[in-house]
Amino acid sequence: MSTVTDNPLTDIRLVVLDMAGTTVADGGLVERAFASAAAELGVEPGSSRHAEHLAYVRATMGESKISVFRHLFGDEDSAQRANGAFEKAYGDLVDSGLIAPLPGAREAIEELAAAGRTVVLTTGFARVTQDAILDALGWRDPSFPVALTLCPADAGGRGRPYPDMVLQAFLHTKAAESTTQVAVVGDTSYDVLSGVRAGAGLVAGVRTGAHGDDAFRAAGATHVLDSVADLPTLLSGAR
Repeated sequence: MSTVTDNPLTDIRLVVLDMAGTTVADGGLVERAFASAAAELGVEPGSSRHAEHLAYVRATMGESKISVFRHLFGDEDSAQRANGAFEKAYGDLVDSGLIAPLPGAREAIEELAAAGRTVVLTTGFARVTQDAILDALGWRDPSFPVALTLCPADAGGRGRPYPDMVLQAFLHTKAAESTTQVAVVGDTSYDVLSGVRAGAGLVAGVRTGAHGDDAFRAAGATHVLDSVADLPTLLSGAR
């Protein structure tokens, strides 16, 4: 593990965690839901166009989904149709029980909160999909120690790799005095880049999702962790 920050890790007060691939295991549901979105726009499974689109979806995991569809389909109407089909398909898969917390994620969140740190969950999905995931996991229960959940629309419409959701968490919670007291953790280079652009004191990639060490380091990660379960120990100064 390497670090390029002088900020004491024990002084981190706000922890901004991604959902799918970081705290939530979705078993490849993004790709399955994309197939529905592609079909809505007439992209045939098995075609070269479908393969190209799927490759782009995989490469841009972590980015706001509407931004991905704008890139793929061009005009706003097509992008909105694709996004609507994607969100419906993903929500149906979630409702079918095909989602779960990643091992140690719930315990990590509880441990972070117990140590006095404020935890915020972010996503590139729309609010309706984010809420469906939270409900399926029981993470909207008042006893679950997450102070805030954010989607791109909650931060003015711009998702990752922009820093907006991290900065919205910083402004809304008032949990930290400086962005150097913020930790941002995610499984994609887009998560990492959003944290770097926000000036977070700790920006970590986790090896439980879409991207790997090289992508994390290229985006400016200060740390790479096997999983979010390692975060409380890191912030305690024990490693």
